[in-house]
Amino acid sequence: MSHMHSSTPTVCVFCASSTRVSAEYTHAAQTLANILVNNGFGIRYGGGSVGLMGAIADTVLSRGGLITGIIPEFMVEREWQHPLVTNMMVVKTMAERKKLLIEGVAAIVTLPGSTGTLEELIEVISLKKLGQIDTPIIIINTNGFFNPLLEMLRRMVDEQFMPASDLTLYTVIDHPEQIIDAMAMTSVMQNEN
Repeated sequence: MSHMHSSTPTVCVFCASSTRVSAEYTHAAQTLANILVNNGFGIRYGGGSVGLMGAIADTVLSRGGLITGIIPEFMVEREWQHPLVTNMMVVKTMAERKKLLIEGVAAIVTLPGSTGTLEELIEVISLKKLGQIDTPIIIINTNGFFNPLLEMLRRMVDEQFMPASDLTLYTVIDHPEQIIDAMAMTSVMQNEN
């Protein structure tokens, strides 16, 4: 467990494991990983070897950066884990994985993905709303991927299922190149609140 609390500031990244997605999404994942490594951040992710997860891990490893994977046992049994990520924590459940992914991180960043990524994102927004975490949550809206979700969240406000202030629980950026500014901005805004 000791490496979870290394002195390197760490960013949690949620993203897809699908190998069929457009190269634009893979490129965004690689760009994000490069920028985080360049700025001295380690990355904590879901431990997978393919899709955007694999692209993140491969990029960090090729740069000699710090990457930690957290993966449940059943995925290891299916050989889904990245074979070259040496900092790999194997946990019993998906719930434990999600808890450890976000523990003590400097920011939570979400790239496009499917239901697992969506679940992780919605869960951290809910945790932040409930005051259980105060970590900056940043959505990278590559190719407008998250527009329908963002519209749904605005509709929740319009129809009074949640207050407008909940729309400030996360920050949306269009390009991974905006990540460092977004993290700095979010931290400043939270310190003022």
